[in-house]
Amino acid sequence: MSTQQPQRANTNNKPPQGQGQAGGPGGPGRPGGPGGRRPGGRGPMGMSMSMEKAADFKGAMRKLWNYIRIYRGALIVVLLFAIASTAASIVGPKIMGRATTALFQGAIAHVQGTGEIDFAYIGRILLTTLALYASSSLFIFIQSWLMTGISVDISYRMRREIARKINRIPLSYFDTTSHGEVLSRITNDVDTVSQTLNNSLTQVITSVITMIGVLIMMLSINVWMTLASLIILPLSVVIMGMVIRRSQIYFARQQEYLGHVNGHVEEMYGGHTIVKAFNGEARSLATFDGLNNSLYDAAWRSQFISGIMHPIMTLVGNLVYVVVAILGGWLAIRNAITVGDIQAFIQYVRSFTQPAAQLANVANLLQQTAAAAERVFEFLEVPEEAADAPDALVKEDIEGHVEFDHVAFGYTPERQIIGDFSALATPGSRIAIVGPTGAGKTTMVKLLMRFYDVSSGAIRVDGDDIRSYRRNNLRSHFAMVLQDTWLYNDTIMENIRYGRADATDEEVIAAAQSAHVDHFIRTLPEGYQMVINEEVSNISEGQKQLLTIARAILADPTVLILDEATSSVDTRTEVLIQHAMERLMEGRTSFVIAHRLSTVRNADLILVMRDGDIVEQGKHDELLARGGFYAELYNAQFDVNTALNGSAA
Repeated sequence: MSTQQPQRANTNNKPPQGQGQAGGPGGPGRPGGPGGRRPGGRGPMGMSMSMEKAADFKGAMRKLWNYIRIYRGALIVVLLFAIASTAASIVGPKIMGRATTALFQGAIAHVQGTGEIDFAYIGRILLTTLALYASSSLFIFIQSWLMTGISVDISYRMRREIARKINRIPLSYFDTTSHGEVLSRITNDVDTVSQTLNNSLTQVITSVITMIGVLIMMLSINVWMTLASLIILPLSVVIMGMVIRRSQIYFARQQEYLGHVNGHVEEMYGGHTIVKAFNGEARSLATFDGLNNSLYDAAWRSQFISGIMHPIMTLVGNLVYVVVAILGGWLAIRNAITVGDIQAFIQYVRSFTQPAAQLANVANLLQQTAAAAERVFEFLEVPEEAADAPDALVKEDIEGHVEFDHVAFGYTPERQIIGDFSALATPGSRIAIVGPTGAGKTTMVKLLMRFYDVSSGAIRVDGDDIRSYRRNNLRSHFAMVLQDTWLYNDTIMENIRYGRADATDEEVIAAAQSAHVDHFIRTLPEGYQMVINEEVSNISEGQKQLLTIARAILADPTVLILDEATSSVDTRTEVLIQHAMERLMEGRTSFVIAHRLSTVRNADLILVMRDGDIVEQGKHDELLARGGFYAELYNAQFDVNTALNGSAA
């Protein structure tokens, strides 16, 4: 089957397998579509709102835990290594304090002439401390290695499930969701979950264990010094909370304007030819300057406010050190504590304030994780297309008998596109669907392909309601060529072969010859092996259309759908394509949507649509003789062409 999608190259080397290729929705507008600006602080260039908050934090974290609980065995191992590494690093300062005490007491004894410094004892302490710190580093390495594997596997699972989900979501979802929004979930949000889990989870574990362990060690050294430290430390927590709340507002604003700036840049870059043609550079720069100034203001404020946290925490830490030094000195004079214990206690105070700051930062990261996870799970929970029935029809061949039986359809209940459509196409017949823009022509073929299900009535193929078929089986009997071409980043050979994956090179070349594109391909430097770039800008519009027609020819369908398939080619090429289409349509049921009525003169049946209903049907000459709506359309085109030709002359 060969169908077309909007002109947009796939960044992958291979296209997704096993899915139909639909065109644009053909119905309601698509907010934030290609080239449009994406609202909500997410730029189309891959920028994510890093400080965005989840609407339901607890619910998002609960879903995330249910998602990652299959790793609980590995997480327990990570927890054990985190405890071991933290315990080893916590014990180190106290043991090191013994060396300081031994050195201090030995120095005093040496001065007094009552003894010497016991370097052997100090050496054993230093070796023990070195072993502890080495073990702690090893445990941290193992813990990080395991956690990295878990987080990467989570992102792999999420992307795989999102990619599969996309194939099961009805097209109506994409009518109201921009391409950039979907891409943001599969890239930015998944990356955010992976990275913050990798960093935050281990940081939470180590910070909590460190604070508990350090507090125990501080109490074991001296209760009074510990109480004095704890009186001042809550001050740092209050200050951090105030700074974080204030800076978070500006971080969110910064990411919002960053998204707007990126959206504007992408929009202007995508249409830079039109911008230049209409002298829109000044307006574009003015808009950019406005957005960029807003971004600068928010970024400056967010960075300044968050930047003052470090000096404030340093001040609080220094206050604690002063208190510890004064109180420790007084206790040392009273022989209530040793000098080594004072040195160890000061290290523990530093170790206690750092995890407190880390936990405050992790709180923000967890908000970010919850927001990203919420968006991912929201997408994964989007209602899917109704599943095929277990006994759904699977037919290897169909005759091509198509019946529209009082079909009604609307993209929304309030907006009916098709009112009451009935038509019959016998096998091998050529049905032309004509009418003004918005009459529902493209919608009809989308219903036929079952991209949408009818609101009422039925569409039957060979007497069976298409809803009784397996979707993949039904679509395998169709080929669809749209006005908007779709090619992906691969060779010309593979782009044509997309119509039938098992086609040989010879069959691909034969299809290209039938579409009169073989000569053009052979003039290219690499011929059929030339790679179409990601922007599909290294071939012309007409050449793109020829390639997609070759793809449809290769598919060899029973039912052919042509939606103004020759609109992008010149007159001479159009004649050649028409001849190729004549051969292609022989023996096949064909639906031809046409705006240029001169191309449908030879149709077996012309359906004239207006406002979602068939107002006339018959052959070309019959409809002209009636002098009805079709005749008005035809004569209007004739008058326009005559006027244009006269002006050109």
